[in-house]
Amino acid sequence: MSQAKNSSALSYEGCKNFRMRIVLSTLSGKVVKIRKFRGRNDDPGVDESEASFLRLMDKLTNGTRIEVNETGTSVTYVPGLLAGGQLEHHCSKKRGVGYYLEPVLMLAPFCKKPLHLTLHGVTNSEVDPSVDQLKHSCLPVLRRYLLLADEQLQLKIVRRGMAPGGGGQVLFSCPVQRTLRATQWLDAGKVKRIRGVAHAARVSPAMAGRMVDAAKAVLLRLLPDVYIYTDHYKGDAAGKSPGFGISLVAETTTGCTLTSDVTSRPQGSDGPPSVPEALGTEAAERLLDEIYRGGCVDSLAQSTMLLYMCLGQKDISKVKLGQLTPYTIEFLRHVRDAFLTTFRIENVLPTEEEEDLKLGGEKLTLTCLGAGFSNLSKTVS
Repeated sequence: MSQAKNSSALSYEGCKNFRMRIVLSTLSGKVVKIRKFRGRNDDPGVDESEASFLRLMDKLTNGTRIEVNETGTSVTYVPGLLAGGQLEHHCSKKRGVGYYLEPVLMLAPFCKKPLHLTLHGVTNSEVDPSVDQLKHSCLPVLRRYLLLADEQLQLKIVRRGMAPGGGGQVLFSCPVQRTLRATQWLDAGKVKRIRGVAHAARVSPAMAGRMVDAAKAVLLRLLPDVYIYTDHYKGDAAGKSPGFGISLVAETTTGCTLTSDVTSRPQGSDGPPSVPEALGTEAAERLLDEIYRGGCVDSLAQSTMLLYMCLGQKDISKVKLGQLTPYTIEFLRHVRDAFLTTFRIENVLPTEEEEDLKLGGEKLTLTCLGAGFSNLSKTVS
């Protein structure tokens, strides 16, 4: 086991934060019991995407026991050992690949063997983080903690898959780690350049160019170093449904990355069709919001960063963040339940220069003492 099992069980109600609870149960070794899982809905119980996630967790681990009652409104998850190795999984088309990949990124370093995972499904979704965004948001956090080169930690889109048909393919590779070091990450730096990709699948290549022009019209008011390349998919590499989207990343002088992502509405969905110019403008405005929020990681990577701080060696870790998202606040509460770890949260007082220039929103410093997590399953080389 990655950590000695605790006999006490975690008990929750409702389907909210389902993946979060499963991830923390797997790492802490604590059984999690979830009752009243959509008990009042017309269609109660575990849905297709959540059942698919549980099947992925069963593949990722050895000895895990999952019990779901007949109506699906009660779930008991008894965690096993993180195994890793060569795995393949077909994701539910109702959710994007990012829905499954985000929790896997948290677990991958603690497997017994290096993980080589192939996921099939929707690579870009309106409701879930895209693979492009996870690559530039969460992977830098893993590299910082694991001290890895780019070739050791890979996330690659082989085929782009848009909703609702999917048909995408993603490859993720991650080595294993025995322990995580404590870290101090307090200097977010200043934005020096903006990069991005505008992708289009089974639609005119002009769609990507129109998104780029709209995004640059907004971002060039901030700084001149903006480059967004276009990526047009066709044939087998384009998946089964048409669509387009844009992913942006702002890089700072200290190596921090802030991201945004927007995807077109799925074919056949309610509402008017997506306009490329509107998507480009929206993506740029979302990126500006992230830059204003600031911090050493963006809002998407906050929970991953805080989890690794909690799992680090028994030493003090600190990070400077922008205002916490509601998801991150819930995550901190669940971390307290699973690892009995709490964070000290302090407001960062702006300097006179920052106050005069009005450089972004209020910042926070989060401090914790690592739980001393050790991956005892790691294969000795």
